[in-house]
Amino acid sequence: MSVTYRDVKADILAKITQGELPPGSAMPNEVDLAVDYGCARATVNRAMRELADDGIIERRRKAGTRVRMAPVRQARFGIPLVRQEIETLGATYRYALVARAALAAPDWLRARLALEPKARALHLTCMHYADGMPYQHEDRWINLAVNPDAEYNDFAETGPNEWLVAAVPFSNAEISFQAVTADAALAEYLGCGTGEALFQVERMTWWEGRAVTFVRLTHRRGHRMTTQY
Repeated sequence: MSVTYRDVKADILAKITQGELPPGSAMPNEVDLAVDYGCARATVNRAMRELADDGIIERRRKAGTRVRMAPVRQARFGIPLVRQEIETLGATYRYALVARAALAAPDWLRARLALEPKARALHLTCMHYADGMPYQHEDRWINLAVNPDAEYNDFAETGPNEWLVAAVPFSNAEISFQAVTADAALAEYLGCGTGEALFQVERMTWWEGRAVTFVRLTHRRGHRMTTQY
């Protein structure tokens, strides 16, 4: 069976997402890759072009090809890093992991992300602070079928927001914004009163039709979100 450019692309992407080719690492040249995969150089070239178009790798003339440090996604919406948001404000950033559990995906999540009946997910609850004050409450689910390495990451020092942006690609995203009122748990996390108005973002991302993550981000009233398209 002949090797197609899709086979080459999928294998290279798997090596990137699994850490065998970490962010910033140099890629082998196309001639060597063609030998390794037992295919024509044109096949490798098309796979590399698509990975570059997807924002996963960066190709520079005379400088070679490298895995991007922070992949530019195929989606037009850039996933923001909460650390950068806070530091742009001139504040000191602090991250805290509240809870972490790998478990069978609950029914509502399987329905929301079209997961398999026996799908497993990593559930993370995190807090982000600006100058010691609550900035963002993060309630995240990661699909372990697409991101198996997440199960072996304790996320104690680096949050899932930064890990996913650096390591896992996405091809499309769905984002919604809403006003909610603080229940007792959110009020405690965000240091506000029960029933107070909050700003909430829900975001789901997919890679080639498979769900990557679902996250619910909640901020205190007055938060402003800005992005570029």
